[in-house]
Amino acid sequence: MNKIEQVTKEFVKKDIPDFSSGDTISVEVKVKEGNKERLQKYEGVIISRHGKKGVDASFTVRKISNGIGVERIFPLHSPLLSSINVLRRGKVRRAKLNYLKNITGLKAARIEEKR
Repeated sequence: MNKIEQVTKEFVKKDIPDFSSGDTISVEVKVKEGNKERLQKYEGVIISRHGKKGVDASFTVRKISNGIGVERIFPLHSPLLSSINVLRRGKVRRAKLNYLKNITGLKAARIEEKR
């Protein structure tokens, strides 16, 4: 095992659930404000996933807040991520759901659920 594999092995999390594009997830992020630290929940639909394995893997979550679409990119193995919960499995035919950016209203939330 070379040095790169040793370093990356330390930072890879083991308790990450299996999820893909179209799934609705809830992510708890540690937010530090001054000397206080709290958990902030971010809930939305996964529109893309970059890299399946490795330390540099990330995913993009989109939610609609007050009628405005908000996207946030999370590094998968970040120490700031407290937990990832899959709320609903979505049935989609694309790996990248960028077409959801142009759709407004209830159509954006209309992703069929996997059985």
